[in-house]
Amino acid sequence: MSNRSSGLLSPNQRPDSLHRFGPMGMALVGAWFGFANPILHFPLAILLLPAALILTTLRAQSFAQAFKNGFLTALPGYAASLYWLAIPVHDHGGLPWALALPCPVLIGALLAAYAGLFCMGLHLIRLRISHLLAMLASGLLWASLELLRNHFLTGFSWLTLAQAMAPWPQTLGLAAWIGGFGLSALLVGMSHCLVLGRGFARLAVLPLAGLCLLPALTRTPQVPAATASVSMIQGNIDQGLKWDEGMQAGILGTYLDLSFKAVAENAPDLVVWPETAMPFYFQDPSDLTTGMRLGVSRMQVPVLAGAPAYSIPREPGAPQYVLHNRAYLLNANGESLAFYDKEHLVPFGEYVPLGKWLPFITKLVPGQFEFKPGRNTEPLKTGPLAMGLLICYEAIFPELAQKQVELGANVLVNISNDAWFGRSSAPWQHLHLSILRAVEQNRAIIRATNSGVSAFIGPDGSLRGPTALFTAKIAHDPAIPLLTETTFYHEHFFFIHMTFPMLASALLGFLWWTGRKNHT
Repeated sequence: MSNRSSGLLSPNQRPDSLHRFGPMGMALVGAWFGFANPILHFPLAILLLPAALILTTLRAQSFAQAFKNGFLTALPGYAASLYWLAIPVHDHGGLPWALALPCPVLIGALLAAYAGLFCMGLHLIRLRISHLLAMLASGLLWASLELLRNHFLTGFSWLTLAQAMAPWPQTLGLAAWIGGFGLSALLVGMSHCLVLGRGFARLAVLPLAGLCLLPALTRTPQVPAATASVSMIQGNIDQGLKWDEGMQAGILGTYLDLSFKAVAENAPDLVVWPETAMPFYFQDPSDLTTGMRLGVSRMQVPVLAGAPAYSIPREPGAPQYVLHNRAYLLNANGESLAFYDKEHLVPFGEYVPLGKWLPFITKLVPGQFEFKPGRNTEPLKTGPLAMGLLICYEAIFPELAQKQVELGANVLVNISNDAWFGRSSAPWQHLHLSILRAVEQNRAIIRATNSGVSAFIGPDGSLRGPTALFTAKIAHDPAIPLLTETTFYHEHFFFIHMTFPMLASALLGFLWWTGRKNHT
């Protein structure tokens, strides 16, 4: 039986230009320009990444070869897009460049392994890979693998396909219905149509693109029940000096001075400082704690600010102290109203996985004791604001934003410190993931960082007032919408996530069975 009649394309049936360019080159260009980078970010370029993986699957003669082809095809693009990982490992982790530079390759290899699994799934249906149902199956398979990556080994949901589209918020509306992973599935389906579709089948990309744009075209303006005026302070504190005890008073003074100016100019309802903006234990009585309380009292405006914290565990054999990455909410008199401790910690940043067996690996954050996840996860409330906190890279996990909205948050707050990553793409990639959380949950996000990018994110994914990197800035929005309406994605969160692997498995099995039957 011919390849055409069986649905399998031979290499000489692929477009010559794509064949000459090569899947690895396509994937590299697609990942580099599709995700935020220092040169040019063109969101639609991301379609080249799954397209390259689909093409390389056609060359595989076995499942092992399909995995190998997918892994090697995706690895350069992922590693290049994660180049910035070498910066904190070298500058703050103390590793020489010879050991720091392989870090993006190692993490890129982890992501490339999922690309290899994707190619194995497509190899299963190689005899029906040009069928329209195969295009749906490939998208669902990709979404399932992104969902797996979100949880496996504590989760690393960085470089998801959907985040590439964040600069074009009009393309993100579907995330309110099927989430960021579902939007990634749609992008893969579009790539599949363009690469393997024939005739009218290739035109299927048009309704897929229309479906992507439909929510933005039909969206009606929301009238929030209330709004809040918020000022954010970007202190731009040098990461190398932040934990120097001799600099603590000066750092506090910098944030207070900028806050006094923000209050005088904008009269906000709330002032937000970034993650660990107070580089001291606010819970302890000290001149710094007193200075902070007096400063807030002078402003007469509530302040949300990050600081390290500790608790003393009571369990037998437990360490003397347990550290927490905390956000404090102070009232207008400087009194502590409530706090939130970070739930999802950064591996090798706030704790060392398998630390007992890897004693030679030190974490990037200084301190004798490791951080532990918090248990107090309720939204922090002041006036009409019910703030769901996401500290640092907690914003990349959809289930954490889901949880905060479920608990009653009418606005999300992401406080972070991306100064670790220098002048790189990481702060923008981090921001783009935060944008997805806003659309998924129909919540504005107040994103305050130490060195940028700080921004106000609308519930439709639009940005207001993004700051430049490594500048001391005051960002202000006089009318943050405080919303209570939830999205279809929020209401059916677990069902949608379970649907991805279930439908993918069903379609892959059906296509495999029919392809095998027709081939024999």
